[in-house]
Formats: sequence, C-alpha cells, structure tokens
Amino acid sequence: MISNKAKAHLALLTVNITYGANYLIAKGLMPHKIEASALVFLRISGAGLLFLFLKFFIKEKVEKRDIPRLALCGVLGVATNQYFSMNGLSLTSPVDAAIIITAMPIFTVIISYFLLKEPLTTQRILGISIGGLGAVLLIYLGNSGLGTGSLIGNVFIAINALAFAFYLVIIKPLMAKYKPMTVIVWTFSFGFIAMFPFCISPLINTDFHAFEFSNWISLFYVVVGPTFLAYLLNMFALQYVKPTVSSSYIYVQPAVAMILVGIVSYLVVNSQYQGDITVTKLLCCILIFVGVYLISSTPLKRLKK
Repeated sequence: MISNKAKAHLALLTVNITYGANYLIAKGLMPHKIEASALVFLRISGAGLLFLFLKFFIKEKVEKRDIPRLALCGVLGVATNQYFSMNGLSLTSPVDAAIIITAMPIFTVIISYFLLKEPLTTQRILGISIGGLGAVLLIYLGNSGLGTGSLIGNVFIAINALAFAFYLVIIKPLMAKYKPMTVIVWTFSFGFIAMFPFCISPLINTDFHAFEFSNWISLFYVVVGPTFLAYLLNMFALQYVKPTVSSSYIYVQPAVAMILVGIVSYLVVNSQYQGDITVTKLLCCILIFVGVYLISSTPLKRLKK
C-alpha cells in the first residue's frame, strides 16, 4: 500500500504538471477569445459548483471563529490568486509566468517565519537572496521586448505568487481541523464573492458564439484541470506535508511550460513564442531553483571533529 505521504507527493507532482500545461492552454484563449477576468469568473464559479456538489456527500460544520480565516483564504488563495494569475498571463509570456511563480516557496518561507515562527537559518537566508535575485531579474526582463513578456504582466504574476504563498500558510491550521472538501467549499464561496464585482462585466461581454470546438476544450481544461482537480489535490497534500514542501514542487511548472512552448515554436512557423526562451531567462530560472533548493533542503551541519 502507498502511504498517505507518498500519495501527497504524487498529488503535488500532478498538480504542478497540470499548472505547467495551463500556462500555454489558458494563454491560447486570452485575450482574443475571452478576457482574463471573464476566465477567472468561469474558473472560480465552475470549479466552485463542482466542489459544492461533492460537499453534499460530506456533512461537517465549521466553528464561527474560523470563518474570518476561511474568508481571508478565499480572498487570497482564490480571488486574488486567480485574478492576478490570469490577468498577468494574458499580458506576459507563459514561460515568464511559469518561472516567476517558482518564487512562491521563497515567499512561503518568509511568511512562515513571521506567522508560524519557523526558523530563518543562514542557509535559508542565502536561498531567499539568490532566488529573489533571479525572480527580480526575470520580472525586469519583461521590458526587454523579446518574445511575449511584459513588465506589468510579470508583476501581476509575482503578486499572484505572493497571495498564494500567504494562502498556503494561513490555511494549514484549517486543514488539520476540517476535511479538505469543507475548507475548499468555504474558500471558493468567499473567493466567488470577492471576485464577482471585478469579473462579471467582462463575462457578460464575452462572445461565446465565436468559440470554436478547440476553444471549448481549452476552457474545459482550464476550469477542471488547474482549478477543480488542482485545488482538490493540493488540499489533500496539505494534510500530510508542510506548506514549504508543497510550494517547492512548483519548479515542475516552468519545465512543463518550456517544453510545450518549445514544441509549439518548433512546429508553428513564425510562432509568437519564439523569443520566449532565452539564455538569460534560463539563468534566472537556475537562480530561483538554487534558491528554492537551499530553503527547502535540510540545513547544512558542521562536521564533528
């Protein structure tokens, strides 16, 4: 039998492969077929309804004192995360977005230090510095004019990463107290309320009659894959691993995104993504990976004499 911890790691791997593919698939819909904010509305409402259906089979009440924390998780981990993720992706390169999001473990460690009082060792501080340098350089590269990257889009992706890092830390106590489905339904409910005023108008103005069959397939993937299944698997994993371990799996995303962008650039003549993979971006990616490795690995100990 596979242990729950092993299942948690497998779930996290699946989540981040799904997210990695989503950068290219969602980018293909925005902004020509659907505005980013309208896509956010469909992601949150569509996945929320699926979670609500599953919740009918699970009867569990939450304490009133936990509702404010659930509301904050919904605002940060659902509304803010989705809004800046999709709007950032619509403005920048899928490669840039996938690399910048890998800075999330760095944010998670810093937040865990202040909120959970987890120690900041010299090794972790070094990792934060190296990884942070890579992330800042990559965000700045949005001004280079190469490929489809943009500064404002990259900044939005960084805000998305910061919001989700807060969410991973804040939601951990709730995962130890309630069943994952209970937490998901509450967070998506609050997330829906928070995003509604910002996303309803773009949704109403979307011309769904112009959608081709491939667009509907992409939309189905975006709602079910990186939203419904990803949140479900992430919640399951957080029951058995620390937030820092969960966020460290995020380096799978740029690998998947780069492979897919590379394939598209090779197969499609004059692809818009041909300038998205550069040596400089790869170096930034390496800096972030090194930083994440240092903050996620066991601290180095001095050898005994």
